[in-house]
Amino acid sequence: MKVADILEVDGCRLVEPSFAELTVDSYTAMLLSAAPDQARLLIDEEEEPIALALHEGEGWYAVSFLFRDPTLSAIECFEAVGGEIYQERRDVWLSAVREYYSAELMATTYPALEDLRPDRTANIHDLLDEVWGDRAGTPCLDCCCGSGVGTAALRAGGVRALAYDNDPTLLALGLSKRRLVPDDTMCIDARKASHYIAPVPLGAAFMAGEIYSYNTGLWKPILTDLLALTDETLITVGTEEEAARMEEWCTEEGRDAEVFENRRDLLYDRWCCVARRV
Repeated sequence: MKVADILEVDGCRLVEPSFAELTVDSYTAMLLSAAPDQARLLIDEEEEPIALALHEGEGWYAVSFLFRDPTLSAIECFEAVGGEIYQERRDVWLSAVREYYSAELMATTYPALEDLRPDRTANIHDLLDEVWGDRAGTPCLDCCCGSGVGTAALRAGGVRALAYDNDPTLLALGLSKRRLVPDDTMCIDARKASHYIAPVPLGAAFMAGEIYSYNTGLWKPILTDLLALTDETLITVGTEEEAARMEEWCTEEGRDAEVFENRRDLLYDRWCCVARRV
């Protein structure tokens, strides 16, 4: 469903400029600076507020409370206007919001050049079959998804992949090629993934690198956050040295880690680290 469909309005703009900024409290105050003549409060299945929409002039504008609390001022504004209450499941609203920002990204971002080798999706699919077998229907995170090569392989195996990356040009490429699904894609800082994502059974990071001693400050928070969100995690890298570093980080996080060489792909996904909760 679309954001506007859930709120039952002809069109609606979200005040937050990007999905990543849904955690920023100041956007609620920005919405409340309007002089509304109509208001709609969206609540979830637990009757918790998840969005406020205000009508001013000829348009509707909304903020989302998925990742921050509604303010007393927001509720008072809704009541002062005599607004209407709508209800929807939180996961449905979240999917609609992800779809909204994916559409915004596509409209404003020129896609990166194609980066898919013809055999890579099939090679990843074979690797997934070896590591996880049949996990059809199981939610999985695709961390640092790039243009969605791993997401496409996961979905081909029936796994629901929730993809995220902080490179809008790669995401635009993946969305344009339909390797990424708009309502399951987010442009966020992967080091802060747990701010936006609930834990799921599976997680993957394909071609997670290049990872060297000088950039561990970037990669270690990304991968430890992925580990915290998943029970079983597959990380692929290009070199044995990087794989050993992955194994060390996984062990530090209390995981049972296994490293092996993947001869299907001697460039991108040559070395694999599989980590499981003990």
